[in-house]
Amino acid sequence: MLSKEKIARINELANKSKKEDLSEEEKNEQKSLREAYLKNVRKSFKNHMKGMTIVDAEGNDVTPEKLKKLKSENK
Repeated sequence: MLSKEKIARINELANKSKKEDLSEEEKNEQKSLREAYLKNVRKSFKNHMKGMTIVDAEGNDVTPEKLKKLKSENK
């Protein structure tokens, strides 16, 4: 999970970039922070998907094979 300070810094840089140009250092920092944030979101989403099972109206497990394989890799 990204710290509150890093998220605040992402927002601060985003707001500043709307008002004025960022320096190269700030642009690099912003890029790095965004990449870390997206990595965290993707990891969280993937973990959420691992916990899902899809069932049809008759109660049969119709979870896609790709998801079943992902679940079995982490056991």
